[in-house]
Amino acid sequence: MPDVDIDFHNREGVLSLFRHTPATIVKDGKHEKHKTGIYFHDIPVNPTTQHSSLDYKVAEGRGYFKVDLLNVSIYEKVKSEKDLVELMIKEPDWEMLKDPAIVDTLFHLNGHFDIVSKLEPKNIEQLAAVLAIIRPAKRGLMYKDWKDILQEVWEKPKDGSYFFKKSHAIAYAHAIVVQMNLIQREI
Repeated sequence: MPDVDIDFHNREGVLSLFRHTPATIVKDGKHEKHKTGIYFHDIPVNPTTQHSSLDYKVAEGRGYFKVDLLNVSIYEKVKSEKDLVELMIKEPDWEMLKDPAIVDTLFHLNGHFDIVSKLEPKNIEQLAAVLAIIRPAKRGLMYKDWKDILQEVWEKPKDGSYFFKKSHAIAYAHAIVVQMNLIQREI
């Protein structure tokens, strides 16, 4: 089943436009609302919570398709689609990643200055790999050189541990570039 994430600067505003059912996740034997997952099609619903009555993994096994709608506040400062494209393709000042205060403001990188400063990414591919290395399954790669990292980082772990898919990592690396360029624009 595909894994679809869609970023919005105002998730709740978008959700108000569509009929949907919040997904459910089971944690410690309790059903909780999934933080970002929703269904746009009919799925069994818990009448008390109005959330899916099935854990999202069980629902996926039964053929239900969950979409994750994410709140990504960095898009609030993007003026238009053209502006977004320009911010995405503009080469950022990679030296910004040497500043712990800036890294701490960046999407998905905050709290991981140690990894960012050790690896010093200089392009989208390396930044995406850093995002993958932040996840536990690939953490050991931070002690390798870039050649080995890029060869191993996208391999699915055999033990089933959590890792970041390449497609998500590349997309989030682009979002970070947008954010870095927005910061540069404000200086």
